[in-house]
Amino acid sequence: MRTKQQLSADIHGERRAALVVNAHSRRGGRLYADARSRLLAAGFRLLGDFPVHRPGELEASLTAAAALSPDLLAVGGGDGTISTAARVLAHRDIALGLLPLGTTNNFARTVGVPLDLGEAVDTLTHGTVVDVDLGLVGDLLFTNHVGVGLSADVMIKAPRRLKRVVGRLAYPMTALALLARHRPLRARVRAGGRQHEFRTHQLYVANGGFHAGRPITEDADADDRLLVAYPVGGASRRGLLRETARNAATGHRRTLREEPFLAVGELWLETDRPTRVEVDGEPCGRTPVRIGVDPNALRIMAPPGTVDR
Repeated sequence: MRTKQQLSADIHGERRAALVVNAHSRRGGRLYADARSRLLAAGFRLLGDFPVHRPGELEASLTAAAALSPDLLAVGGGDGTISTAARVLAHRDIALGLLPLGTTNNFARTVGVPLDLGEAVDTLTHGTVVDVDLGLVGDLLFTNHVGVGLSADVMIKAPRRLKRVVGRLAYPMTALALLARHRPLRARVRAGGRQHEFRTHQLYVANGGFHAGRPITEDADADDRLLVAYPVGGASRRGLLRETARNAATGHRRTLREEPFLAVGELWLETDRPTRVEVDGEPCGRTPVRIGVDPNALRIMAPPGTVDR
């Protein structure tokens, strides 16, 4: 493995890259050609480029791109695409270049990559390589969050056509439709020799600093060796709606020292009944689950001046 400084220098000097874009997504299909043109105009030499039109081909395309041994693998898509790319590139001597083309782009927001495509390509051109943490659910790596409860049902049942038409509004619309029939769960979180119990419709465990395009707290990020566990509201449906609105409005002003946040390095999560789990928007079995942190597992291209802990 090269040092981060050497990898940054090689990216700046050699411009050896590969490109993978989730062209099946709403924005990815529309912006793939633009992303490719911008990378070439910036002087990158593409060893290969892979527009992915079928979701089942994404991981194979990422693996094929990584096998070309680029210094930089630019990946365009949403949080699910980026999470898959992170699993492919974890602990490898290749930097992930983020082209945020998704609905919420939580990981890009967490690491400070601009959401504008042109500015994101500028970051790949002039940025610096840093290490960030990944979360672990069992042996599965993830970038952003684990959701237990209503969000997992939403991710499974949100109509793809609705997502393509209204973007991230598809998720709250689906959640409202499901909430009337949703039963609260009793969740137990064991960490650091202590047990915490919540009765709630929804519980998240976050690795990064953003959820649904909004900051979780002012001091959560993807390079602090911590997970952030927190319920959203209590047992009432009204409480879930109230706390969802509060989190969206005040996340940038809250800190990890405040309730209901638990900032820990590892936890065991169980519920009073087997409950669906989603990881970065993709179904991932049911509770109980162990969730941990893989420190400095992924190299990414971040904006110049990004602090690397």
